[in-house]
Parts: sequence; structure tokens; C-alpha cells
Amino acid sequence: MRLADFIRTNIEPILENWEEFAKTILHASHMNKTSLRDHARDMLLVIADDLDSQQSESEQAAKSKGCGPEDGGESWAEVHGGDRHTSGFSVMETVSEFRALRASVVSLWSKTYPTVTGQQLEDLTRFNEAIDQAVAESLEHYATVKEMETRLFGAILVASPDPIYVLDLKGRFIYANKATADLFALEREAIIGKSNSDLGFPFASDFRRNLEKVFAERSTYRGKFVHTFASGQGERFEYLLAPVLDEHKKMEATVCIFRDITEQALAEEKIWHSAHHDPLTGLPNRRLFLDRLEQEVKHAKRSSLPLALLFLDLDGFKDVNDSLGHEAGDRVLCDVAERLTDCVREEDTVARLGGDEFTVILTAARHRKDTEHVAQTIIDALERPFQTTKQSVHISASIGISFYPQDAPSPVDLLQAADHAMYKAKESGTNRMCFYDTLEGSGPAHSIDILRE
Repeated sequence: MRLADFIRTNIEPILENWEEFAKTILHASHMNKTSLRDHARDMLLVIADDLDSQQSESEQAAKSKGCGPEDGGESWAEVHGGDRHTSGFSVMETVSEFRALRASVVSLWSKTYPTVTGQQLEDLTRFNEAIDQAVAESLEHYATVKEMETRLFGAILVASPDPIYVLDLKGRFIYANKATADLFALEREAIIGKSNSDLGFPFASDFRRNLEKVFAERSTYRGKFVHTFASGQGERFEYLLAPVLDEHKKMEATVCIFRDITEQALAEEKIWHSAHHDPLTGLPNRRLFLDRLEQEVKHAKRSSLPLALLFLDLDGFKDVNDSLGHEAGDRVLCDVAERLTDCVREEDTVARLGGDEFTVILTAARHRKDTEHVAQTIIDALERPFQTTKQSVHISASIGISFYPQDAPSPVDLLQAADHAMYKAKESGTNRMCFYDTLEGSGPAHSIDILRE
């Protein structure tokens, strides 16, 4: 039997034998039977037809060198090479498939015909030449696709407005695109071979620790840093570190992509500030105050340190608004905010709940007399005249004071206790402070038991 007929007759066992080998290739291990065989059947049938055709001496010489006739279209070998590149196959994996196809045919042929006749030997020679030609066509197309992909990838890197670079396993630059060089205000030659630490970037140590996480976990990492480069670009940046793995899942390098998020970050901060601060005084509003009070209560519970809450209401402020107008009232509220802030420490919180109501959170209030001193300082500060555009005015403050954990177990109860104490102070006159105390064994904090002036 001629080899061409043998191939056509035994094409299924040939492919089954070849398929067993193909499954051992890394990038083929996840493929199904259809994807694995894709063009192999067609290539074998084309080779069988070629074996049946007559060849001139020049065609035989060309075939012996791996060169076949040009027919103007893509051969199945070329299509196979392009598809294998798209599937992530390496050059060696692609060549291995052709070698396995050759071995499968020759092995079955040799078992069937242990003794080879002259014609069969010629068929075998031509078959090997056809396989060599298929390898050459496949690799040529593979290389063409690879070169185009490289050019496209290079064009993307050059055109990208985001800095993109590659670091070796020691954290040194082995590639940097134009955007990276522009950001660093350095020539690419001055970047290659250096690390972030070598370039004097203050974020280098944190960056290196995150890079080591990528090495250890073989996974991507997203981070942020604040820095203005020599180019004057940016202030806030986010970055992505992505591992480059070889076919054995071993680290080869790390790709890093920077993105300038300064404008976005500042816009988000502005939105957050507007949502959490009083637009008139700039103090924390009720929303932020309640959040901070909750956090401070948790901290006080962990540290076993008491917490004091002052609730203030301005006496005589309504008269200022009614007689001098809201513009004068707003001016007084802003001055009140400044004076309150000057009366407390930086770690304390002054907030405006709305209208003429203010609160003060005093952290680590170990001694009652210290809290009383702060409250008296506030009263004295607000007793001084306030200057408006029309005239100076006088107001005062009524202050209610509650303590955590003595007076209330939760932020809401603590605020309610201070509020009750403030109303008691207001009933007693102006420029007064009152402490809220619960009797031992009494009910909820909202029931007033004792108020001390």
C-alpha cells in the first residue's frame, strides 16, 4: 500500500496516537479534542494528496530544503502556526506537535510494513519533506504574527499616556516607556538598570515590600502613593504590579503601570469634605461628629480611659440674627467656631450640629476638673464681644457635660445625656455649665438624676 492511502485509511488511529502526545504540552493540556486536533486532519490529507502527485526534479530539490510551491493562499500549516501563537504556544511547543505527527505516522507505518520497498521508501522520504515544509510554513507564519503582535504592543506602550515599565527580579528597570521617562524627567538610558531606590523616590521602600508580595504570591497588587516627580507631574498616584510568569509558573519579571489620579482624588476629597463638614464654619457636621464619637467611644472602651462630651447652645444668638440679620449671625458663628477650636487640643473634636448648637469631644478626660476647666475656658472665650460689620455683640453659652462610661454606655445615650444637661444649664441662667450624673443603680441615661452646676 502506498503511504498516501495508508494515511487516509488509518487517519483516526494516527490522530489518536498524536493526541496522546499533544496532551502533554502545557498550553494544550486544557484544550478539548476538537481544539487539539483542529488542523491536523487537514494537514495529513493535504500531505497524502501531495504524495500522490508527480514532482519534477526542481520541485523535489525545493521540497528537500523545506520549500514548497506558492499557491497564493495560506496553507493549513500556516493557519495552524497562527492559531497556536494565539493560543499561547511557544515555538518549541508548536514544532513538537509536528514532530509528534511525524512520529505517529512513521510508527504505525513501520509496524504495518516492517520491510520497506523502494516505492515506500520514496513515499517516506517525501512524507518527511512534506512535514519539514509544514514546519517551515507554520513557523514562518508564527513569526509573522509574533512580529506584528510585538509591533502592535510596542506601539501601544509608546502611545500610552500611562507610565508602564518592567522590573527584573531584583527590582531594577529593564524596560520603561516614553510616559515613564517623561514622568521621571529622565532619559530612558538613565532609568534602565536602576531601582526606585537608586532613583531616590521616597516611596521606594513601600514599593519594594509590595513587590516582594507579588514575588511571593505570584499575584497582582494594587497600591497608591503620594509624590510629585521632578517633571512636576502629579501628586497622587495608583499603581498596578503584575507578575510575568514563564511556562513553568516561575517569576521572570514584574510589569508596573502608574496612573495619575490627582484630579480624581482631590475631587473625591472635596465631595467627602462637603458631605462631612459644615459649609459655613468648616467644622465637622452632625454626620462626621457621630462617626467620630462612635470611634472615640470604642477607643475609650479599649483603653479604659474616660471620654467627655460637651453640648453647647449659644445664649442670645437669636437676638443677633433678628436684630442684625443672618449675615451678622453667620459671622458670629464662624468666630464661635474659631474660639472653640482654640480652647481644645488638636486631638479633640469640635463640631457644629446645626443652628447655634455645637459639641466638643474631649478624649482621655482623666480628671473631672480638667473637663470643667475646658468648659470654663469656652465660657470665658464666648463671653468676649463679637465684632460684626454693624456693631459688636455679646452672647454666651450654656454647656451640658456627660462622661463615658459613667453617664452612658453608647454614643447616642452619651449625646442625649449631654443634651439634657445643657437644657438644665440653660434653665439655670446664662454662662452656666452642668454635669450629668446617674445615681448608682439608676435606670437609662436619659432619666436625669443629678445635675451639678
